[in-house]
Amino acid sequence: MSLSRLWLAVLAGKVAQGAARRTGRGGTALPGLVAERIEPNFISKFTKQLGDVALISGTNGKTTTARMIAEIAKRDGRLVIHNRAGSNLMRGIGAALVDAAGATGRLPQGSLGVFEIDEATLPEAVRVMQPKFLLINNLMRDQLDRYGEIESVRGRWVTALASLPPTTTLFLNADDPSVATLSAYATGAVRFFGIDDTTLSISDTDSAEQPVDALWDPDSGEDYKFTHRFFSHLGHWTCPRGGLHRPDPDVGAHRISQSHAIGDDVSTISFEVSAFGEKQHVNLPLDGLYNVYNALAAVGLTRGLGIEFSVILPAIAEMRPVFGRQERLVVQGHTVRILLGKNPAGLSAALETLRRGGAQHHLLVLLNDRIADGIDTSWIWDTDWESVSSHTASVAVGGTRAADMALRLQYAGLPEPSIVVSNIDSAVKQTFDRIPAGAPLIVLPTYTALLEARKLLGRMAGATRIWDGA
Repeated sequence: MSLSRLWLAVLAGKVAQGAARRTGRGGTALPGLVAERIEPNFISKFTKQLGDVALISGTNGKTTTARMIAEIAKRDGRLVIHNRAGSNLMRGIGAALVDAAGATGRLPQGSLGVFEIDEATLPEAVRVMQPKFLLINNLMRDQLDRYGEIESVRGRWVTALASLPPTTTLFLNADDPSVATLSAYATGAVRFFGIDDTTLSISDTDSAEQPVDALWDPDSGEDYKFTHRFFSHLGHWTCPRGGLHRPDPDVGAHRISQSHAIGDDVSTISFEVSAFGEKQHVNLPLDGLYNVYNALAAVGLTRGLGIEFSVILPAIAEMRPVFGRQERLVVQGHTVRILLGKNPAGLSAALETLRRGGAQHHLLVLLNDRIADGIDTSWIWDTDWESVSSHTASVAVGGTRAADMALRLQYAGLPEPSIVVSNIDSAVKQTFDRIPAGAPLIVLPTYTALLEARKLLGRMAGATRIWDGA
């Protein structure tokens, strides 16, 4: 009987989850893998038990955007199932479903599924889950050895969109031409979000130094032309030969004001959002324009769910940094700020937040080259490290490719690293021994380096573990 197989799949998944967590491994993916071994159609069958399903994908920002959506929906009184630990392959979604299932092998009735999805996994997730909402934040160069060039990723997304039911609403970033032009392949409604405040355009000098991944329209071969750019290739664009241009956003940001952190204070962004004919003021306790995009995406999708601004705005105002994404910990009297950096555009945007007010930072840079990071680390040469050379007081480097990173930072003009070691635990501990007492520390890790470093830092700080809701 189908239900009994589902029940066995859930039971086996929960046993695997318990075992993984007892050994300190978290169990954010293994339970889903075990459940699928028993019932290969486990996720498809469980999806039918959900109310609505929202999938969030893109290169950068999907973890933060998905967390915002989930927190807004919870504040609205909805039951939410969410892969909040960031495990975004199908097994990670399966693990979140196992965790939410009851003893009978069923999910709470009417639950909303909010799942962030790896870019390469998106076609499978769309086919299996047939979501009510699909949101794509951006498309940037990342893990070339795994994904290929962005044109390859976009091609797979185009194929995936064809399998969507006409009842799916597609939310797209109007400022990313690679994403906005996906609207031509939509089978249902399309909604756009973007930044309308052109006073924040970067200068021609800064523009030349930033990594840009979308250069031309893959159909016409013509270069995109930008009247305004905010970072990387996100901005106001046209492609005359292809008859393409940035669509007017349904959800737009105006009058953006950024308040930058001093000492232990938290950076904030405030802006006016116009959404489907309404205007509201938003306060967001996070830094960087990229988080404005995340907030716009979350506002658009939750308004699509029918949630009122009276619920959305307080939830955004109370948003905490997601695990490793501007997260702050206090370790041995030092305020530690963790900024995940896993590709040129994302890391360059994170570095931009360190250049303000003439601040001098102590940096711990952690570079791994494992499968989840991408084994090709040449991307570090396309990251704008030069921009923080005059804002860096000291540098320590760790990870499997520590020597490569140390060389890159030397060419960028940063201070000579005081530590260059492959072992991340050793790099973390030695860094605290060498920086001045009470000095803040900025940690810049790749993905697997984040998992290693955050485990130790969390233990030292007495913080929650990733699977406990960090």
